[in-house]
Amino acid sequence: MNLGCRVNRVESDSIAAKLVDHAWAIDRENPQVVVVNTCTVTGEADKKTRKTVRRVLKDHPEATVLVTGCAAAMTPEVYRAMSDRVRLVGKAGVVEAALSLGDDSLHGHLPAQAVRFGEEFPTRVGIKIQDGCDNACTYCIVHVARGKSTSLDCEECLSEAKRHYLAGAREIVLTGIDLGNYDFKGMRLEGLLARLIDELPEARIRISSIEPPSITDGIVDMIARSGGRICRHLHLPLQSGSSKVLAEMDRHYDARAFRDLVDTLYERIPRMSLSTDIIVGFPGETEEDFQQTLDMVEHCRFSKVHIFRYSRRAGTPAAVREDQVPAEVVSDRARRLRDLAAKVRQQEQQRRLGTSEGVLVEEDGQGTTESFFTVRFDQPVTRGALLDCTLARLDENGVFRV
Repeated sequence: MNLGCRVNRVESDSIAAKLVDHAWAIDRENPQVVVVNTCTVTGEADKKTRKTVRRVLKDHPEATVLVTGCAAAMTPEVYRAMSDRVRLVGKAGVVEAALSLGDDSLHGHLPAQAVRFGEEFPTRVGIKIQDGCDNACTYCIVHVARGKSTSLDCEECLSEAKRHYLAGAREIVLTGIDLGNYDFKGMRLEGLLARLIDELPEARIRISSIEPPSITDGIVDMIARSGGRICRHLHLPLQSGSSKVLAEMDRHYDARAFRDLVDTLYERIPRMSLSTDIIVGFPGETEEDFQQTLDMVEHCRFSKVHIFRYSRRAGTPAAVREDQVPAEVVSDRARRLRDLAAKVRQQEQQRRLGTSEGVLVEEDGQGTTESFFTVRFDQPVTRGALLDCTLARLDENGVFRV
């Protein structure tokens, strides 16, 4: 069971794939072992994690529950106290801990090359190339839970990507806690992208969430020249359109720098699509600050805005501030931002009507465009295929049909 970020999703899929390689079946109804990969990024995430573990214990009274991840690292005593069926384990030890609960003959023989592609796994394969964070945003505890930034050996990254490519994967998603900080013995993200493009000739590469200061001219050039081999979509966390709030969050850019970056991306890559994260109601956020965020959303033409109501996370500087924004104000601002984000998204969809994009076929006749919009197919298509499609029309639910 996975909670939290895209990196957690990749880690959870890796755990499942290794267990499947040992002939374990994924049983969602009556499992003997349940793995809960936890999240602690906000106070609300922490609360949701505790609730999830309690529900798993109630719904599966015979199961052993392996609790791992960020929340488990921060407050292990909370989960140990829930039940003697709970076992706390680091992510590197989850597979071995699970195997120790089954056939002892399998214990210690861990597969090195499990593939997360096939019926039980997503068709867009995520590869974690970086972990940890050297920043310390004032609302965030992840740098404590995951530690300092580390990067995976570039040859291991390539090997894992090739393994999934040969298994049929046609979209590789590079993920990390601070992806743009990837640096293995001088090999930066640009260099890794170049090798992936060269060595996976029929696949496209998607850059997952990446911090704005990490977008170099070299990365922009590579995307522009790749013809869609590197997806012309970036998820750039904004968090706020107010330079004052960004400074108080200890983000490493201001509103002007973010706006200039977006303008450059659209100028150099006209087909670019951008999505973002925004925190509403950060302590001290005024109506003027919030209006600057609304203005930024409209200017940047975000195709998708992930909206987070500020939630106090104990242990962070923002949590102890006395100028917390009242809940009713946060709720109203979230509603207004949600309405604007929906309007801007619709405008972006209209701009793409009649154009062609690569679409990766996923489940139930649905796919994902290069620009990260959802598509539904009117004809049967093969799961996992990467197809060039014309975005012919939008249905009544605002979904592209091809």
